[in-house]
Amino acid sequence: MTRLHLSDQSVRIDRGELVGYEVAGHEFIHQKGSPGWGSADTEMFPIIGPVNEADFRVQVPRGNAIQDQHGHLRQFGYECVEATDTQAVFKKTYEAGTPVKNSKFPEKSTEQWLVWPYSFEFEKRFVLKENALEVAFDISGERDMPFMLGYHPAFKLHSDTPVIKTDEREITLDEVLAVGSRALQVANCAEITLVDERTLTIKTEGFGHFMCWTEVRNMVCIEPITFYPYAVAQRSLHEGFDQLVAPTRLKVILQPGS
Repeated sequence: MTRLHLSDQSVRIDRGELVGYEVAGHEFIHQKGSPGWGSADTEMFPIIGPVNEADFRVQVPRGNAIQDQHGHLRQFGYECVEATDTQAVFKKTYEAGTPVKNSKFPEKSTEQWLVWPYSFEFEKRFVLKENALEVAFDISGERDMPFMLGYHPAFKLHSDTPVIKTDEREITLDEVLAVGSRALQVANCAEITLVDERTLTIKTEGFGHFMCWTEVRNMVCIEPITFYPYAVAQRSLHEGFDQLVAPTRLKVILQPGS
């Protein structure tokens, strides 16, 4: 377990997964073992969304990549490459064409191995600052590699009537629950505030959109995304790709309020 600490903020990271962000005794992160989801955070890369209706194939310039829901990055582990009192860096490296074992097989998928035809390096960097936790994602790899990125944190809810606010709308927990597994789209948005027992503002750089998901009332996932996958049919998922033209950093800032 990697731990960060600054003033009244403490962070717990389990092999690259953010499993705790506590400020003045208030825990913001959904705890494993609580109802709702078996994880606390994860990444969706190099695709976002399901591909079962497309025979687990995603069209890329080098042919068809074999992927499962939300990509294969989550299927192999991080290496911790740096850790101090206020910063920790975790890295994953992938070589083009390397088969990655699919944890969803055989119960939830017909594909035992996932393959991506591009090499890349993916770093997840936690930096604890005064009154904020910054989570940055550094992507480097082959030029013109197609990719999507989504960050999938789960936040613990402490009240019965939390609200998700943007500059243009307020979203209730019931609205998120009603959308179900597709997740509620919040398009063209770089900042969201979760209004609960304490507020938490989620600011982003490089993503552009959010989607919100939960199936229970004690947690909610507020997910920065580069593309909303249900905007297209699964066989057209490639329409949502960005291209990697140079090393790229995308960023999420978790800023607690009162």
